[in-house]
Amino acid sequence: MTPLPPAGELATLLAHGVGSRHDLPVSPFYAFAGASAALLVSFLGLGLLWSRSRLTGEAAGRPLPAAVQRCADARATTLALRAVGLAAYLTLLAHLLLGPDDPARNPAPAAVYALFWAGLVPLSLLCGPLWRRLNPLRTLHLLGRALLRRPEPDRAPPARPGLWPAALGLAAFAWLELASPVPASRSALLAFLGAYTVLQLAAAARWGEAWFARGDAFEVYAGLLARLSPFGRRADGRLVVRNPLDGLDATERAPGLAATLCVLLGSTAYDGFSGTAGWTGTLQTSPLGRTPTATLGLLAVIGVTGAVYALCTAATRVRGAGAAFAHSLVPVALGYLVAHYFTLFTTEAPHAVALAVGAGPGPVPEPPLEPGALAALQVCAVVTGHVLGVVAAHDRAVRLQPPERAVSGQIPLLVLMITYTLGGLGLLVA
Repeated sequence: MTPLPPAGELATLLAHGVGSRHDLPVSPFYAFAGASAALLVSFLGLGLLWSRSRLTGEAAGRPLPAAVQRCADARATTLALRAVGLAAYLTLLAHLLLGPDDPARNPAPAAVYALFWAGLVPLSLLCGPLWRRLNPLRTLHLLGRALLRRPEPDRAPPARPGLWPAALGLAAFAWLELASPVPASRSALLAFLGAYTVLQLAAAARWGEAWFARGDAFEVYAGLLARLSPFGRRADGRLVVRNPLDGLDATERAPGLAATLCVLLGSTAYDGFSGTAGWTGTLQTSPLGRTPTATLGLLAVIGVTGAVYALCTAATRVRGAGAAFAHSLVPVALGYLVAHYFTLFTTEAPHAVALAVGAGPGPVPEPPLEPGALAALQVCAVVTGHVLGVVAAHDRAVRLQPPERAVSGQIPLLVLMITYTLGGLGLLVA
């Protein structure tokens, strides 16, 4: 995130620890060459050894013990999770309403950006779609319906918008985080949280609880990451342990899926780009002012990310390729998220918890990794995400394309992955 200029703002809150050229344990040339080689070798190996689709989506997985299933589905478990989510939400509101407007003493800003936003990554990977049951907006909707004694609406959310409302919600949060003038102020966070909550509850009042699975940006975000969890549910509702790529293959081809992932990729890319000396100078000298310039830059990076994806998928000549291959961007987005938010989560999240339980202001914990190890983690996260994206795209391609074009038809997707990889690594060494 972009450092805040006003005095009293916690600059470290906005420092994601993205490695610099001096941090990398290898030269940028070897990082670029190694990443490109990994993608090429993966592509060629898959073309030779993976000639038919092997992923079975929601049909895959080994069932967990019946006792685990009963515990997970028990009403007491559901109520406990809803209570935890609602209590955390109300605690955050209390700190935003009553706490000091200083991130060094108020845990709310770090709780939003580090504990919640960055923390959804490990939560979803380790526990699957758990946020769906913790989501306080679902709980508020159910409580409001019970208090007003209104039945659940029988109309389903409109299918045509798909995940576009979630994409717009993620873009709004990205603007707050990366382009707004005071992202860590109480007033900005309260305004965003209040407006977002009202809009979500109003939509749920019209279309029912099913709205959150498509319209709540954060539930959609967590659900997409949970596709790569080893834990999930089969189509019959059974809890299973599965190959994460099978979970990824089960991602619904909803309208707006590609847009949602391009917003995630583009905003994370802008996060890294915004810390470069050239862009910092542009923000400081732009005649438009910092916020309009940052807003245009954020939109431009998201737009370029989406345009590159659209061009490469169109070149595959597969009907509906944009939706068919969008799931392969999930591991790519995950790699970027790990690279950009690891330091923020491991330092600011514990600090936020300490402040929330009453500990006085103190130094933010040191990152758990030395700069060289952190840079190695970032490079590995970016490259691994792209390799997994190549695997997911290849399996889908051999399912959709005739055998004679199964490999050659994927060349545009390989170009896409190499472009994203070099772009991501370029931001790490900028």
